[in-house]
This record gives sequence, structure tokens and C-alpha cells, in this order.
Amino acid sequence: MKEKKHILLVEDEENFGTVLKNYLELNAYAVTHCVNGKLALNSFRQHPFDLCIFDVMMPEMDGFTLAREIRKFDVQTPILFLTAKTQKHDMIEGYQIGADDYMTKPFDTEVLLLKLKAILNRKTQPEPDLKSFRIGNYQFDVNTRVLTLDDEQQKLSPKEAKLLELLCQNSNEVVTREVALNKIWGDHNYFTTRSMDVFITKLRKHLRKDPMIEIINVHGNGFRLLVK
Repeated sequence: MKEKKHILLVEDEENFGTVLKNYLELNAYAVTHCVNGKLALNSFRQHPFDLCIFDVMMPEMDGFTLAREIRKFDVQTPILFLTAKTQKHDMIEGYQIGADDYMTKPFDTEVLLLKLKAILNRKTQPEPDLKSFRIGNYQFDVNTRVLTLDDEQQKLSPKEAKLLELLCQNSNEVVTREVALNKIWGDHNYFTTRSMDVFITKLRKHLRKDPMIEIINVHGNGFRLLVK
């Protein structure tokens, strides 16, 4: 039997939330319904979800704030916003946070189902198998963990390679400490944070022969691989 996809539904209007939860369950989804952002954040930290549906206007913690908190430690789980707000800048804010889609109330429930199916299908598609990255004048082979500049090769350690790969995948964008630590070290504490700082220093040394490359500290947030 095919396992049901689990959706985190966050809607403060209880009657509407209950109706939508029942509708999604009738269409073969498992649904956890939370009535505010704080409860939802706690639930997300404790259980894996395949997709999130967030109302934007909520007490305790609005949908945008909830999404920002989740994106600090999870950048992959799809998020769809439901809102009565139709202003362009609100939609732009939602997408900038990392939303996969956006629907304004009232909406057609059949269209919602189609959007959910499309988002989940994108998520299950295999990611491109990028075996190498071009970083300025360097070539980085992910599989062999070899960094090459002209005829000079450097063999990276497993964690150096994973960290550099993550930075390359998000080139010129901020990679938060939480995301990197959870992905590579599987934990986020004082000791893993100090360890990550050491590996960032090592990567800077590996890349120092190309002055156009810089790994920037984003204060209080994380790091950014900048290729000028």
C-alpha cells in the first residue's frame, strides 16, 4: 500500500482548517492541523512532513515568520502559502522566503490539489547528478573530492568536500549555519559550530590562489561563496 504524503496545515480559522483538513484526507493525504505558528513550528521540529500549507495572517506567529524559522534549518520541504492578501509585494515576500507556491483566498480546492500534486512530483524527481563544479579558476570534482587549479590538485577531506559542495550548490547565496551543520554534521551545537569554522578556514586556504573567490562570513547567519 502506497504511503500517504503527510501535510502540515497551519490555519488559525478552526472551521475552515477542519474542512480543508477533511477534504485533503478524503484525497489520500495525511494531515496535521495546527491553529497557530508556534504550535506548527514545534510540530515541524518533531515530525517529518512532505509539504506545508501555511495561512499568512495568524496570531502568535504569522505564516511568513513561521516559514523563515523553518528555512533556518530546513530548505527542502515545500511550502505553499494560503492568504487573503493579494498585494504584489506580499506575494514577492512569500517567494523570497522560499515558498514553492502561493494561493489567494477564496480558492478552488481542485486547483489546490493540482498544485500539491505538481509540487510533490517536483520534490520526488531525482536531482541532477552534478559531479563537478567550476569555481573561478578551480575545478571541483565531487566524487573524487579533488580540487584542481591548472595542474595542481588538492584532495579534500570528506567534510571539506561536503561543505564545499553545499556552498557551490548555493553559490553567491547565504548558507545558514543551521542548514550546513544539520546536513553535514547532523547536529547543531557549540562543538559542531567550532568544527565548521575550522573547515571554513581550511577551504579558504585551499581556494586562496584565486583572488576572485571569497567565502564571506554573514554575521549571525552563515557563509556565502562569492565568485567575483
